[in-house]
Amino acid sequence: MNKLILLLFAVCLWTACNNPSKDAPATNPGNTTDNTPPDIAFSVVKAYPHDTSAYTEGFLFHDGKLYESTGTEPDMPADRRSLFGTVDMATGKITPKAEIPRDKYFGEGIAFLDGKVYQLTYTTKVGFIYDAKTFKKLGEFTYPSKEGWGMTTDGSSLIMSDGTSNITYLDPNTFRVVKILGVTDNNGPVSNINELELIKGYLYANQWQTNYILKIDTASGKVVGKINLDSLVGQAKNQYPGAEVLNGIAYDSTSGKVYVTGKLWPSIYEIKFPF
Repeated sequence: MNKLILLLFAVCLWTACNNPSKDAPATNPGNTTDNTPPDIAFSVVKAYPHDTSAYTEGFLFHDGKLYESTGTEPDMPADRRSLFGTVDMATGKITPKAEIPRDKYFGEGIAFLDGKVYQLTYTTKVGFIYDAKTFKKLGEFTYPSKEGWGMTTDGSSLIMSDGTSNITYLDPNTFRVVKILGVTDNNGPVSNINELELIKGYLYANQWQTNYILKIDTASGKVVGKINLDSLVGQAKNQYPGAEVLNGIAYDSTSGKVYVTGKLWPSIYEIKFPF
C-alpha cells in the first residue's frame, strides 16, 4: 500500500513539473532584444576638392568658414605640415593661420571657444592657445590624457578624445577635468574615438581604423547610432590610392550642413542624414 502511494505521488510530481501553470511566464529563445546601435542612412549632396597632402586631424566650421587642422612628423613626406587654417571650398587648399614645428609637435584637433582657438598635439601633452581673430599665439596648456586626438566644444567645456574609449571634458580656464564620458555600445567600451563634432546635443565621432561615424549620447556615453561610410572610403581610395582613413566631421550650424573627409583624401563630401 505504501509503495502505491509513493508511486502516485511521483507521477503527480512529474506531471506538475512538466506542465507549467498558465500563469508562469512564457519563454521564447528566439525572442531576444538586439541592442546593436542602428545604422543611420545618409546621402551625398555634393563633393568638393580636398588637399591630398593634408593629413587631417581636425575639421570644423567657425563664423561661416571651414577650418582644418593637420599633423605630421619628421619621417613623413616633406609637403605635410602641422598647422590649421581655412579651407578654400573651390580648391581644397588650406590657408594657414598657425603652424607648429613638425620636428617637435604632431598637430591634432582644434576648437574655437570664447574668442580663442585651442590646438592639441599627439603625444607631447602640450596644447596651444591662439587669438581667434589674429591667430597670435597666447599661451600653452597641458592635459591629463596621455595623448591628444580630436576636440570640440559644447560652449562651456573643451571636449577631447585620446584614442581610448574615454572623452574628456576640460575647463578652458584651468584645464582641469570637468568629467570623463566613457563611450560604450552593446559589446562594452568603444575604443579609438577620434575626431569629434557636437551636433544637436549629440557627439559624433570618427572611430579610427573603421569607416564609421558614431553618434554618442552625451549623458550616458552610449553609442545610439552608426553611419557606415564604406562607400565614401572606397571612392576616395579609387580616386587617390594614397588616401588613408576617414577622419573629419564639420557641422555648419547656420546652414545645417555636414561635411566629412579623411586623411589625404581627394574630396570633401557634404552629406545629409537625420539628426
